[in-house]
Amino acid sequence: MVAVYGFKGDVVLQHHFGKKTSLKGLETIFLSNKEDAMFPYFIQQIKIKSENEVYIKLEGIDSKEIAEKILKKEVWITDADFHKYVHSTAPASFVGFHLLDEGVDLGEIVEVIELPHQLLCKIFIKNNEALIPLHDETLKKIDKKNKQVHVVLPDGLLDIYQ
Repeated sequence: MVAVYGFKGDVVLQHHFGKKTSLKGLETIFLSNKEDAMFPYFIQQIKIKSENEVYIKLEGIDSKEIAEKILKKEVWITDADFHKYVHSTAPASFVGFHLLDEGVDLGEIVEVIELPHQLLCKIFIKNNEALIPLHDETLKKIDKKNKQVHVVLPDGLLDIYQ
């Protein structure tokens, strides 16, 4: 949620699905609080704003003041809904793929963070969060059929996680 729109509680939701979408059929989103608990919010209406933003009206959010309280919260949807809306070439579509460094499976990609000149893939190595850079020098191949991202990482990058 990036902004309040109007005075009736509508908000602007920014997404990374890699295509313009009305999110038709999406009924529920989940917002996380400070304790990482997820709370469901039911969607009343969605309209396209731009390539990566939609106006969204949520049940129970009926004023600008209430809408401001949910700004900047992380928004989650179910895995099934995510795969329904994400474009196959969007970086977010790598979530659920396995990251392989020269054939060694490092783990499942749980999040993709988009930065100006590279992507960071969040994985867990020995229960430690690791952010692995993806850019021209490290990315070797994307195997969509087997849900794998092949990389060649610089020597020593993974040492801090061992």
